[in-house]
Amino acid sequence: MMKKIGVGLAITSAAVTCAVAAYIVSRRIRSRKNWNHTLSILQEFQIESSLSISRLRQIVDAMTVEMHAGLASEGGSKLRMLLSYVDNLPTGDEQGLYYGLDLGGTNFRVLRVQLGGKEGRVIKQEYEEVPIPPQLMVGTNEELFDYIATKLAHFVEKEGDGFHPRPGQDRELGFTFSFPVKQLSIDSGCLLKWTKGFAISDGIGKDVVQSLQEAMKKQGVNMRVAALVNDTVGTLAGARYWNEDVMMAVILGTGTNACYVERAEAITKYQGETPKSGTMVINMEWGNFWSSLLPKTSYDEDLDSESLNPGEQGFEKLISGMYLGDIVRRVLLRMSEESFLFGTEVPPSLFKQFVLRTPDLSKMHQDESSDLREVGRILKHALGIANTPLKVRKIVVELCDLVTERGAKLCGAGIVGVLKKIGRDGSTAGSRAKSESGRAKKTVVAMDGGLYEHYPNFRRYLKETVEDLLGEEAYANVSVELSKDGSGIGAALLAASHSKYN
Repeated sequence: MMKKIGVGLAITSAAVTCAVAAYIVSRRIRSRKNWNHTLSILQEFQIESSLSISRLRQIVDAMTVEMHAGLASEGGSKLRMLLSYVDNLPTGDEQGLYYGLDLGGTNFRVLRVQLGGKEGRVIKQEYEEVPIPPQLMVGTNEELFDYIATKLAHFVEKEGDGFHPRPGQDRELGFTFSFPVKQLSIDSGCLLKWTKGFAISDGIGKDVVQSLQEAMKKQGVNMRVAALVNDTVGTLAGARYWNEDVMMAVILGTGTNACYVERAEAITKYQGETPKSGTMVINMEWGNFWSSLLPKTSYDEDLDSESLNPGEQGFEKLISGMYLGDIVRRVLLRMSEESFLFGTEVPPSLFKQFVLRTPDLSKMHQDESSDLREVGRILKHALGIANTPLKVRKIVVELCDLVTERGAKLCGAGIVGVLKKIGRDGSTAGSRAKSESGRAKKTVVAMDGGLYEHYPNFRRYLKETVEDLLGEEAYANVSVELSKDGSGIGAALLAASHSKYN
């Protein structure tokens, strides 16, 4: 009897062992299948996002074509190609005290600058950065401008030694307003639409200078708005003050835009409004650029449909800081749902829009530690995902790289498209930028914005793309340079060059 029991136990034990072994093998097979599916999702995104040099050249040409169309007629292009009324950029001769107000994304900046002409240049400057409460981004036009004017009034009250207007002159202000505006003159313009996450209920069609002047009057601020400019125009002016080779400016931050110096004869849709100096700064509003050549994936389509402005700002949603992190989140969500990248349960945080920010991408992308500990830290603190294995962290880094490379390459192609339009791309046909010696002139592209400044890998990919598209010889005459915080001081400089006392 005991022998039978022993044999039974042995058989049972063997059966259990086999079952356990089969379960382990089955689990390993499922795990391998899941991991292979993760890799296939990554590969699919890589293929859909890839940009060959030939495709980038086609995008360059598409940008140039859209620029011509936008200059030729209203509504002729997704690019608005707006007249800025800036036809006399700062020269360095400007003198006196001027203020700047820079409203860009989730914060705004107030500043003052004392100018001393070509000898003194910028004698002294001060600034303050002010966050915008989230409720004001979805409130009313009046509430937003009242808040701005209140903070400006506090800043003016603290004006100290070393700052003084020229005798007999009132204080004047340059207003950088980083949203689409139909410019009516150098000191007036009607708001076309809110972008960059703002969903304010009114203000469309209203003169933004009038809104600011009314709000300043309430606060007792005696100051005239002498110049209304876009952030890119302000950046161009600020950089041009120091370097006359600056011909283009690009903002790469929460959103993106570009402007450039255009020849008067090319501006055909503004009959009777051609600039006096022979050139005019054009605000492209290139965030709305679109072409079937752009690599739009299903993740981009979902992001667009769930955004505050579906069907608009297509270029911006592929390259700007507001969106890159969310594209990565969407791919990680699919991996988590279909291949259990982070375990059998999908982390709830992956369902939240914009929970993964582009600064998080930059930190993970730059992690060079052997165990990618910074990637692990951000996954834990930003997404609540702890104890991730190294191979998962590597997938996350690779995904950051793909999204960043795509955005940077597209931005680089856009820059070269503008350079081609103004004859500064080094091409033999139609190149207009020649010095008196017959050699190609230097061209500087002024860059501003947190994405360009604080994301080294994005910056590297962008510059490599510009060089690859231009070629070594032409690239030697083109410089892409950071112009940090240029839009605010640029507005103050334009207030000086357009002062009513000049």
